[in-house]
Amino acid sequence: MCGIVGAVAQRDVAEILVEGLRRLEYRGYDSAGVAVFSSEHALQRVRRLGKVAELANALEEQAVHGGTGIAHTRWATHGEPSERNAHPHVSGHIVIVHNGIIENHEELRVELMGLGYEFASDTDTEVIAHLVHHEQKSSPSLLAAMQKAVKRLRGAYGTVVVDSRDDSRLVVARSGSPLVIGRGIGENFIASDQLALLPVTRRFIFLEEGDVAEVTRRDVTIYDVNGDLVEREEKESDISHDAGDKGEYRHYMLKEIHEQPHAIGQTLEGRLGGDHVVVESFGNGARSIFEQVQHVQIVACGTSYNSGMVARYWFESIAGVSCDVEIASEFRYRKSVVRPGSLLITLSQSGETADTLAALRLAKASGYMSSLAICNVPGSSLVRESELAFMTRAGAEIGVASTKAFTTQLAGLLMLVAAIGRCRGNLDSAVEAGLVKALQTLPQRIKETLSLAKQIEALAEEFADKHHSLFLGRGDQYPIAMEGALKMKEISYIHAEAYAAGELKHGPLALIDAEMPIIVVAPNNDLLEKLKSNIEEVRARGGILYVFADEATGFKSNDTMRVMNINHVEEVIAPIVYTVPMQLLSYYVALIKGTDVDQPRNLAKSVTVE
Repeated sequence: MCGIVGAVAQRDVAEILVEGLRRLEYRGYDSAGVAVFSSEHALQRVRRLGKVAELANALEEQAVHGGTGIAHTRWATHGEPSERNAHPHVSGHIVIVHNGIIENHEELRVELMGLGYEFASDTDTEVIAHLVHHEQKSSPSLLAAMQKAVKRLRGAYGTVVVDSRDDSRLVVARSGSPLVIGRGIGENFIASDQLALLPVTRRFIFLEEGDVAEVTRRDVTIYDVNGDLVEREEKESDISHDAGDKGEYRHYMLKEIHEQPHAIGQTLEGRLGGDHVVVESFGNGARSIFEQVQHVQIVACGTSYNSGMVARYWFESIAGVSCDVEIASEFRYRKSVVRPGSLLITLSQSGETADTLAALRLAKASGYMSSLAICNVPGSSLVRESELAFMTRAGAEIGVASTKAFTTQLAGLLMLVAAIGRCRGNLDSAVEAGLVKALQTLPQRIKETLSLAKQIEALAEEFADKHHSLFLGRGDQYPIAMEGALKMKEISYIHAEAYAAGELKHGPLALIDAEMPIIVVAPNNDLLEKLKSNIEEVRARGGILYVFADEATGFKSNDTMRVMNINHVEEVIAPIVYTVPMQLLSYYVALIKGTDVDQPRNLAKSVTVE
């Protein structure tokens, strides 16, 4: 959560910092602030409650000049959203921005108050500012003070510190929260995501866990967790998407929904042979690892967890390999038994999800045979720390509610299922050829489904006065119902639950009445007749149904059932295709409700805190 941008340059950087914050606003938008240092070493700090636009307006009203600065957009963890809790925070001449959570902030606060420090905010971040200020009194440099201070911190942090008496350098530290350095010519930058810096550079250095670095206009000096001087590889970004451009679309979310045919095409490109999945797409050594896989453990959060739930059906029914799926925050805090030959698969759009990263690190010490990350961000912590990695190539996803990241994960997982099934000798070549053919048609299938947008928009009007909803599916469509419910609650604020349709009689039927919309995903598969029986259970109790069904299923609209026909698709890719109308429905309901679609309240895109 939260977004950081910093610069040390020979030109005014205020506009660069604010533009960087705009590009990071998906990470948090409770408040925003900037601190810029002039050549006369004067601190100019501006903070505002609300979104980055409020900060930008404030900066238009007052001239802020200087070549060194730091900026931050906040998702509140400690202390309510307010100007006094907005970053940057100050302790004497020390100015700081911070992402993450300092778990021992209370004990440090008591200690620092005993040393005479007064706190102007309720944040854990201010503890770091005072601690660095205190350590600098006995340190030869700001860098040394930071190195001493971080040894006292427990928790997660990505932090940037400036001494207002010396505008020639920034000092940064990373532990559990990502930071990237952008290299320029006679100037350098720092951010929590490379997207923030694409307008000024495409050369990046990704800091590793425990790194502390000093960044000046010309040099970057990095020390590892042991204090040893190290070199980190500089990488050239090939991101071509401009995250700041919504194009013809009203919201990023709608744009990203409509980008899915192209995004999935990118996911598939170069990874499918004529009749098979290219195993090497999953990394060097993937084939030998896959040949040994006896069990798959998937760990993820939120939307990524739902994609893992779909994959569980695929792994067991197609690849013949047992599969468990667990929420990362639960996985890391319980004792589990590692099965022989277990492959750990982590799923994350950002590759920086705190709980998923922690689960990966725990698994490495727990006896897993190997690890594979499926991720959208090259160079992210999850990718760097996993033995194998598969990049989904979805492009930048700015809307907080994930759309194309989800469907590209599913496409990648289906390819992985085929690869492991073949390597294990459990997948017939003809079955794999059929699966590959279905994947090749997927972009077109989704494009056809997107053509229903206007009809779904009209359907959404019936949700204007609703406060609760129930999503139903069976088999591999049950996780799609889960994802549909998640999208509905995320952006429309309508309470939404998902159930396996066969569970209705075990409790949820008690909720059914005319005020509870029931959304059903109904492809033409082996479970269709069972699903029809579940639908009749709802109709008998006065429920209003919204059925998204294969055109061949025979459903007809009537007073109690609205049917949206979906073109027939191959059963194996149906979960991916049926996700799209769920996304569109939640989007148009949110429009009617008047919510902030791209930045729903209380949420942030990249959850880098526990």
